[in-house]
Amino acid sequence: MAYESFDYTVDGGIATVRLNNPGQLNALTFRTYEELAELTGSVAADSRVHVLVITGAGKGFCSGGSVDDIIGELLKMDGAGLYRFTRLTCDVVRNMRALEKPIVAAVNGVAAGAGAVLALASDLRVLSDRARMAFLFVKVGLAGSDMGAIHLLPRIVGTGRAMELLSLGDAIDAAEAYRIGLANKVVPHEELMPEALKLASRLRDGPRFAIGLTKKLLDLEAGMDLDAALEMEAMTQAHCMQTADFHEGFRAFMEKETPRFNRD
Repeated sequence: MAYESFDYTVDGGIATVRLNNPGQLNALTFRTYEELAELTGSVAADSRVHVLVITGAGKGFCSGGSVDDIIGELLKMDGAGLYRFTRLTCDVVRNMRALEKPIVAAVNGVAAGAGAVLALASDLRVLSDRARMAFLFVKVGLAGSDMGAIHLLPRIVGTGRAMELLSLGDAIDAAEAYRIGLANKVVPHEELMPEALKLASRLRDGPRFAIGLTKKLLDLEAGMDLDAALEMEAMTQAHCMQTADFHEGFRAFMEKETPRFNRD
């Protein structure tokens, strides 16, 4: 399927979304949100796709909502219209987190506002050494509670650091993002996409059912007490132990071979 606001390709089980508005550092429009919500909702049923990579064209990853195409229009809307818009933005993150396929953000430049949340909502973040991240909402008089940021960010960097980033809106560079755990890896700019695709390939070649369950349980268990989490893990691990991937993993381990997990 062709999209207007980003390029979308699928190659060898890895789908790549490349936001394509480089003149505005890939600022998001109403159309971009609609298309991202549609894609992230439908890719779950696409058997061709096992891993999703999100990046940006040109010098930026995503600078947030477009001042011309979104911010100006929001000032004209009534409360009901504003709520419809904010629900749409949250649908993107809801779909990303519900997708039982890993998402890798390849952050090639500035990731600000909603762009920072797109990276945050991904499962793994590889940053160019030129990247910068900023949760800018307070800079325009909005709360930091945008698109799930208040739910997601403290789980990665801790409550105190999340409060700092969300209430001050200051930008941090790639090295600082890595230091506080917001980036999984920082690489030289020219190595960003090769490194992100290498990581995506490792995820694609792993036990897909088990990786999908791992992602799902990381979110589910955040709201559970220990006893409930242990019961959930006992049930799901017993399920995994009945799969062909578990038998293949054990065989490969014993024979000192690389496992050939299910590719269907």
